[in-house]
Amino acid sequence: MNKTPRPHDLLWGMTPDQLPADAPGWAVQALAAGHPVVVRRALCASGDVAVGIRGASREQRLAAIMSVRSIQRLSSPEQIAQRVPGDLPSLRALAELKPLLDKTGLAWGPTGGVGFQLATGIAVLHEASDLDLLLRTPTCFSRQQAHELLATLADSPCRIDLQLETPNGAVALREWAGDSRRVLLKCAEGARLVDNPWLPLERAA
Repeated sequence: MNKTPRPHDLLWGMTPDQLPADAPGWAVQALAAGHPVVVRRALCASGDVAVGIRGASREQRLAAIMSVRSIQRLSSPEQIAQRVPGDLPSLRALAELKPLLDKTGLAWGPTGGVGFQLATGIAVLHEASDLDLLLRTPTCFSRQQAHELLATLADSPCRIDLQLETPNGAVALREWAGDSRRVLLKCAEGARLVDNPWLPLERAA
């Protein structure tokens, strides 16, 4: 695997024997069935990647560690964005927003349940499912841009949670578009309040 896994990437190849002995049965079953795991934001040893395993219900989530050598396939949110969605509200919202997000010129894609279902074909969505999105913003995305983008999401057929992925971590679009001077930046070391999510962390706080 040449590509370094990034948060929200889906990875195939983790097997039940990489789980701790006390792992719940549903997690063992998910890996035995060949389901992918999702990269999460956390520090881990070199050669490993922090991942999350999802089960059939919202309560079934398990943090785990996967060996990079075990990765057989990787699917990023922006690759998943090219899939043809279906007719649930969250999938209709994705289809409606695709031209708008493509127009930004930035890489983007669905995460969460929508990304998982489109990548695997496993039905995890329902009528009330949210649409989680990631927008990669390698340079500063102004608060005015954030406010304008948030306004375009208001009429979508479901709730949308869009994260701006900066070089330092992720910040919620809704928060960056708001009035608070400091916003919550999620990074591998944990969450922290910063003035500017794009500045080096020692200068952003």
